[in-house]
Amino acid sequence: MFFTVAVIGRPNVGKSTLFNRLTGKRLAIVDNIPGVTRDRREGDGGIAGLDFTVIDTAGLDDAGDGSLEARMREQTERALDDADVALFLIDARAGVTPLDEHFADWLRRHETPVIVVANKCEGGAGQGGLLETYGLGLGDPVALSAEHGEGLDGLYQALLPFASPGDGEETDAGGEAADDAWKTKSLKLAIVGRPNAGKSTIINKLLGDERMLTGPEAGITRDSISVSWDWEGHPIRLIDTAGLRRKARVTGKLEGLSVGDALRAIRFAEVVVLTVDATLGLEKQDLSIARLVIEEGRALVLAVNKWDLAKDRKAVMSGIEDRLMTSLPQVRGIPVIPCSAKTGKGMDKLLPAVFSVYETWNRRVETGELNRWLEAMTEAHPPPVAKGRRIKIRYMTQAKTRPPTFIVFASRKDALPESYVRYLINGLRESFDLPAVPIRIHLRAGKNPYVKSKRKGKGKG
Repeated sequence: MFFTVAVIGRPNVGKSTLFNRLTGKRLAIVDNIPGVTRDRREGDGGIAGLDFTVIDTAGLDDAGDGSLEARMREQTERALDDADVALFLIDARAGVTPLDEHFADWLRRHETPVIVVANKCEGGAGQGGLLETYGLGLGDPVALSAEHGEGLDGLYQALLPFASPGDGEETDAGGEAADDAWKTKSLKLAIVGRPNAGKSTIINKLLGDERMLTGPEAGITRDSISVSWDWEGHPIRLIDTAGLRRKARVTGKLEGLSVGDALRAIRFAEVVVLTVDATLGLEKQDLSIARLVIEEGRALVLAVNKWDLAKDRKAVMSGIEDRLMTSLPQVRGIPVIPCSAKTGKGMDKLLPAVFSVYETWNRRVETGELNRWLEAMTEAHPPPVAKGRRIKIRYMTQAKTRPPTFIVFASRKDALPESYVRYLINGLRESFDLPAVPIRIHLRAGKNPYVKSKRKGKGKG
């Protein structure tokens, strides 16, 4: 079994750098600015075959009640409660500060075991700070450099007593086998939208837990936070993301990193819920995000949040539907779910809509049925003439799902206009019930490649 390790400490001591080192991925945003991490995020970590879940946390700060910093500390405290062991990071180059001493005293009274980690000890630069950590009363420290990977052997030895029997041994579990059946693997669901649209609040309502840091301040979420969850027997991997603003309004390196993390979350996802503020309606930036989701080939659902605050609900819904029709005609039938994450109204309709479009995203059409449909479509509306000869569409097959992708074999593929391709896509969507997902058609030259030529193998006269 995995055990859980929480990485805690005051701001800017290298917690996220250590988190990335232990997970072997750049999952957490790292910057020299203190307080980059605001929420807690989890990942699968390990050292030399010793496997564990690692939790990155916000920097511990002695803040007043009700402030953003106080809410960040509450998330860190919850991570500590959930952990089997905590790594208390100290910046060895800066030495032990009064804030370190304050939180060391708090940790001594907590039930969770604590390992002191003197970070930034590369090249012997932090020897003075390393010696100071002995005075914290939390046992022998581990000298480490998270940035350079030095000292991980000492951390391995310190964590080993917390492992269950069998951890640390290499196994071949074959955990990838479940990926063969989309119906049984975790659905990757990203919640995206502009700042302060209520993305984190939606996730907390779905989970029934204050898992994500929320508040009236815009831009609280900076990292893309992933949470594993189960809904009515369906495993889901929920991903909260930073708010996406227009590129011209993105200021500073840190916000740029947050936006980049959110865009990666969209590419990683299978279904994306675009959260729209009902008091603002569907704005230009919302449509830009929706187009990005479609270009990435992901299924899309619209959650119109803050529905309890909408004054003229009929006008809001009519405006959203009109903008979808005029601005996103290439993807018809996107589910629009009015809801309030604050009150819970309408939230029961969100996940059924998500799984409906997920099933569509994975749908496959039989080749025979597809070509009978193609024959009827070309008879009803023949392809155009190019250079005095009518283009012939001979055969069609579905190449893959996720999203539904089709190959059409035509006599002059380069001459087939985009309008005719759209005609075929709209027909596919209506005839085979494929709403809310991108449909892709790739054109190929030549005849049906699956029918052998009648002249093949025959000798000359």
